[in-house]
Amino acid sequence: MKILKAPSPSFNERKLPVDSIIIHYTDMVTAEGALIQLTNPFSKVSSHYLIDEMGHVYQLVEEDKRAWHAGESFWQGCTDLNSCSIGIELANPGHSHGYLPFPEAQIDTLLRLCEAINARWGIPFSRILGHSDIAPRRKQDPGHLFPWETLAREGLGMWPSPPNVIARSVTTKQSRVEMEDENIIKFLEKIGYETTSPTHTLLAFQRHFQPHKIDGIADRETLTLLKSLLKSQEMLI
Repeated sequence: MKILKAPSPSFNERKLPVDSIIIHYTDMVTAEGALIQLTNPFSKVSSHYLIDEMGHVYQLVEEDKRAWHAGESFWQGCTDLNSCSIGIELANPGHSHGYLPFPEAQIDTLLRLCEAINARWGIPFSRILGHSDIAPRRKQDPGHLFPWETLAREGLGMWPSPPNVIARSVTTKQSRVEMEDENIIKFLEKIGYETTSPTHTLLAFQRHFQPHKIDGIADRETLTLLKSLLKSQEMLI
């Protein structure tokens, strides 16, 4: 895999060991524009890598340095994801400019890049995440079109077990589940989410694990997915 160097000045020293990968979309019209923004010294934003729609990968910040991509964030008790993560931006117009599916070439490169990062750092499966997972009140990227299941099949990230637990079409009416009654908040916290705004957190969960139903309302399927994820984590820890 060829990696093109495009250094960004927006980084500093890490405060924590690397244990996470955070996936973003650029939310910009073109990859070229995103590259300019991520390497502009006045933007004060960066990531370690950018992958364009054709699958070309650019390294902006060295992995042992702290890129500025996560912002205010939380996962499994950590409140400084910039210090412990490697950030990967995927060129995509995002919800601001006509959100599109991620091209196969782009995802193929992402898989190879994540595998290489994992080989170097030993990233736990529960810490390969989207920006919306770690900042649910602020962010929605990489969004519901991102193929999380494809990554999980390669051992890169969480997915419910069995793999087909998410129904592709719902043939029976799903009953609403009251979040407090069914301990939904507790389950989200156990997985790693910050839950000060439960509806935003549930939306983030749905974007990742229930992408055909993003309404901030828990139903029986939501509860099944949460329980399945927790069971999978217990089996793999």
